[in-house]
Amino acid sequence: MTRSSHDRLAGRAALVTGSSRGLGLLIARELARRGCSVLLCARDEEELAVAGTMLRDQGADVALLACDVTDKHAPQRLVTAAHDAFGRLDVLVNNAGTVQVGPLSAMTEADFRDAMETMYFAPLRLVMAAVPALRERGGGRIVNISSVGGRIAAPHLLPYVGAKFAAAGLSEGLRAELAAEDISVTTVLPGLMRTGSHTAARFSGRPAKEYAWFAAVAGLPVLSMDAERAARAIVRAAEHRRPELVLTPLAKAAVRLHGVAPATTTRLLLTPVARLLPAAGEAPRRNVPGRVAARGVHSAALHRLTRLNDRAARRFNQQLT
Repeated sequence: MTRSSHDRLAGRAALVTGSSRGLGLLIARELARRGCSVLLCARDEEELAVAGTMLRDQGADVALLACDVTDKHAPQRLVTAAHDAFGRLDVLVNNAGTVQVGPLSAMTEADFRDAMETMYFAPLRLVMAAVPALRERGGGRIVNISSVGGRIAAPHLLPYVGAKFAAAGLSEGLRAELAAEDISVTTVLPGLMRTGSHTAARFSGRPAKEYAWFAAVAGLPVLSMDAERAARAIVRAAEHRRPELVLTPLAKAAVRLHGVAPATTTRLLLTPVARLLPAAGEAPRRNVPGRVAARGVHSAALHRLTRLNDRAARRFNQQLT
């Protein structure tokens, strides 16, 4: 009997990094719904335990491993944990990330190194550790979550976009390297999604002002995408071994425009935005969590604009307090 497109992942084992909350949690849930056993990985043990309970209550077969993906021992620990729990590893989703928001003058080299370690070197090391297991099973899948910011650099997000550009290049290179071994690599370039990430991002310069613009834009219904719908699209792309997935109509349009006319894109989209964003100020603060930066914003209008994203934060294990 020919299998339907909905059971191609059934019986397989997946590892999803950064899966205690937000998009990673939703990708893990969608994989489980398609019949995968899933190893959840995140740094925070309490968040991870909550995520595990959420998925198990929905009938998912999950295992948990709390670890920092930037630790040099993490890749082998994760691959070993997948084998110990499920006896195999078929799907790797590199989702773990960090978002640092603020002007360049408020950033340090350490911010860039942290972004690169989390979103470039950690996925690279994990792929290197996982490839033998994926090769052994035959037909393995790797999904790398980059960003539309990995194609078009947005202002006040430079550590993030630099790492995401590198991640997108790595992902495309891995696809070329691994094609002959029947290991597919899917590069995902999401635009804005309502995951509640504004609560977990870190803000530098004038944190309250940076939080205000970031939170407002991230949750706008027209500009942003429902995160559950995004997770379904990502898993479908992995299932069908698509080379690339760009999410949200606006992101697709921006990527196409930038590919044809990069100077025009900068002039029309990026330069006006950069001029509107706040300067660092005389005594810039650094790395303030979103949930803390939000306390400095007293705006009923902003509360209305972020309502959908705040709701997503509560639903997807992103804490608001």
